[in-house]
Amino acid sequence: MVSETGAKVIAIANQKGGVGKTTTAINLATAMAAVGKHVLIIDLDPQGNASTGFGIDRENRQVTSYDVVLGAAPADEAIVETNIPSVELIASTIDLSGVDLELADMPQRNFRLQRALANGHLRGSYDYILIDCPPSLSLLTVNALVASDQVLVPLQCEFFALEGLSLLLQTIEQVRSSLNPTLEINGIVLTMYDGRNNLSAQVAEDVRNFLGDKVYNTVIPRNVRVSEAPSHGVPALIYDHRCAGSQAYIDFARELLGRDSALAAE
Repeated sequence: MVSETGAKVIAIANQKGGVGKTTTAINLATAMAAVGKHVLIIDLDPQGNASTGFGIDRENRQVTSYDVVLGAAPADEAIVETNIPSVELIASTIDLSGVDLELADMPQRNFRLQRALANGHLRGSYDYILIDCPPSLSLLTVNALVASDQVLVPLQCEFFALEGLSLLLQTIEQVRSSLNPTLEINGIVLTMYDGRNNLSAQVAEDVRNFLGDKVYNTVIPRNVRVSEAPSHGVPALIYDHRCAGSQAYIDFARELLGRDSALAAE
């Protein structure tokens, strides 16, 4: 059942690559759908991994997020069904890799995606819209932050995690102060956690000391089955729902939705 207030838009962002943004987007959406939420994923990464992870072939990406951001097509014309009921997708192609240059001289270049989502009844058709951002602080990422209500940050448990997080938080604050004053941090989800590695535990402790309850209790472990799932074109929750990674994403979705319910009740 779709929320009466329309979709909550969450940008899944971290300028560092390989931290689990796309994996989080795919499996969070799938877990949300399993409990009755209607979810749209916008693949805003030129690599198109979220599109591939849902089994959307390149030849089936006729109208994409590239067209939506440039205003060549309305967002609702770019939506395709995925192999998961109640999860739909606006796919990406490599065309997005040059979009920063194309947007550079356009008026209101930071608001292109926000305006695309505001047109029509898109937000009223979903409970959540998740934007899978590219691994950079580019115009595409800024567009995602401007269009979003919240930012979810997947953070890999590694040595340079806090350094990169500080830069991202600065960018979020800049966007909030000049472009989107209502933007909030949804939270930080720790990914690729290795319980055998003392460094993972130390990073997790440091992040929790730094950001407190903004850090989700659920931690996503390193897991081979989660890594294998994209090559089969399905989310890990479908590929092997019993594996530790899938169970962690189920727990994470439950925690995120629980937080939202608690906030809505206040």
